[in-house]
Amino acid sequence: MRRNLWIRITCPILILILLLIIFWNWDWFIPVVEARASAETGRPVSIQHLHVTLGRTIIIRADGITIANPKGFPAEDPPLAQIPELRVEVAALHYLRHQQLELPVIALEQPVISLRQTGAETNYTLKLAASPSSSTPPKLGVLLIHGGQASVKLPSYKADFNLAIETRPAPADSKLFTGGEIVVTVKGTYANAPITGDFTGGALLSLRDAATPYPVALHLQNGTTMVKLAGTLNDPAHFAGAHLKLSFSGQNMANLYALTGVPIPDTPPFSLTGTAVYQDKAFRLQDFTGHVGSSDLEGTIAEAPGEPRRQITARLTSKRVDLTDLAGFLGGTPGNKNTPGQNAATKAKLAKAADSSKLLPSTPINLPKLNEVDVDLRYKGEHIINKGVPLDDLVAHLVVKDGRVTVDPLNFAVGTGTIASAIDLTPDKNVLHAKANIDFRRLQLSRIVGSTTGFAGNGTVGGSAWISGTGNSMAAILGHGDGHASLFLQHGGDISALLVDLVGLQGGPAILSALGVPNKTPIECLISDVSLKDGQMNTNAFLVATKESNILGKGTANLDTETLNLHMWTEATHFSIGNLSTPINIGGTLKHPSIMPAPGPLAARVGSAVGLGVLFPPLAIIPTIRLGLGDKNACEDTLAKLHK
Repeated sequence: MRRNLWIRITCPILILILLLIIFWNWDWFIPVVEARASAETGRPVSIQHLHVTLGRTIIIRADGITIANPKGFPAEDPPLAQIPELRVEVAALHYLRHQQLELPVIALEQPVISLRQTGAETNYTLKLAASPSSSTPPKLGVLLIHGGQASVKLPSYKADFNLAIETRPAPADSKLFTGGEIVVTVKGTYANAPITGDFTGGALLSLRDAATPYPVALHLQNGTTMVKLAGTLNDPAHFAGAHLKLSFSGQNMANLYALTGVPIPDTPPFSLTGTAVYQDKAFRLQDFTGHVGSSDLEGTIAEAPGEPRRQITARLTSKRVDLTDLAGFLGGTPGNKNTPGQNAATKAKLAKAADSSKLLPSTPINLPKLNEVDVDLRYKGEHIINKGVPLDDLVAHLVVKDGRVTVDPLNFAVGTGTIASAIDLTPDKNVLHAKANIDFRRLQLSRIVGSTTGFAGNGTVGGSAWISGTGNSMAAILGHGDGHASLFLQHGGDISALLVDLVGLQGGPAILSALGVPNKTPIECLISDVSLKDGQMNTNAFLVATKESNILGKGTANLDTETLNLHMWTEATHFSIGNLSTPINIGGTLKHPSIMPAPGPLAARVGSAVGLGVLFPPLAIIPTIRLGLGDKNACEDTLAKLHK
């Protein structure tokens, strides 16, 4: 009786358990899992199938996972993520013994990630739910990715590229990657330029190990720019630090802006190698060496966070510097036809600049980029290598603060003398207000002209200049600027040699003959004083004094159109019929001046000279002369004689 009762009770239970085992479907739990995943990611998450295999190690497999885009993204856009299969292994015994979740293996099969942008919104910015502070994080083992792909289309970065992602065992001979590695390859376009490259990192789950440096290696090419790095990251989950060997090269350092966000003027081809260190939230490229164009370059560059913009500090030195490599800082085309490493496009750009009828750089200065970083840069060029340039070295201190640019000092050594200058550029909407002051202090004439053909004069050059203007390029600033310049020379040596060596007039002897000045006449003093008003340069005084005669000049130069209209003539110190001379007209442009005798008969020439008047420099200019040449100088004596 009792036995029959037990059978009647247990048989239905056993049948129910058997039926439950036979017909059990883990998909019944999908709504619960989807709701939990959606809450964690802040995005709708859907799962097609769910499978669980019970045992000492529980295997959970989810098929057909989709993480949707946020609201507002086009319906035709692919979802943020599609994962055909996700497999997670759970160590059940470890959980029972230690009350900590252990996941020995997490495997993703052929995941596809699609990063998109609509306006200012991106689909990959997740609002992750905060984990309770008291919860124990799971113990993770190996993360495997097989056949992973990612598609990136971000209009604000002008980016459209694809990634292939794969994990694999580390090579047996690898010293950097010992516990497995992840390999990512990239191909497409970035910043409107082709991009290709490959990245290798250590095992993904070792990213959580703060005590062990995470190894990385990268080889990337974006347009003509190549970047290579290898080294380690400290506590990469929180990016606590880095120590990397870094090298980069390309046709123009300005192209690094797309990769670094740091604005750099145009440069010739470059190649630099150094050590990149990240520590205390600051990045530093230290002890780097290399070349930019024909100039070597070494030093340290540091970047630190700041408000409202990043702070860049640089200490740079060149043992040998080619000034044409620095033309980009003035809006010009850097380098020259002999600069090494140029590709066809760079050579074509230089050729176009050389063929231009304009001399002043007209490339607009990128004003928005001036507001992106604050910069403190000190640079020293120990030896200037340009043939025909009389400058010995260069010292500059450039500061960019709140978009305002100051270069103070910008000094050049010329023998025992100095060209000392200071520049201030203040942005105002779409233009810059520019101010510059330049002093020429006791420059040795032999150093200036001896750089060309070995001129041996012992004269001294001095003077000063200032300019103020507004525009978005050097040409615009000078073309509508105001200013003043005075230049003096004492004991200039042979005047014919000076015309050839200093002024570059190969027809110097013929011009002197037209002016009625013997070729070998020594110069006692040269004075030039000009003013600039709204881009129009006017000659206040021009005098080349010799014992035999005085060469005078007047005229204009339009810096907006870059045209010249100058006249020179001679006044003899002792008049005789043999001293009658031909006035000289200087026309053409700043880049291509033309020099020829003024037309008309002799009487007309003489009348013209008298009509122009004898424009001797005023005595009021003497204090400026003393500043440039010293207290005792030939120009002061010459002026005193002329004004007797």
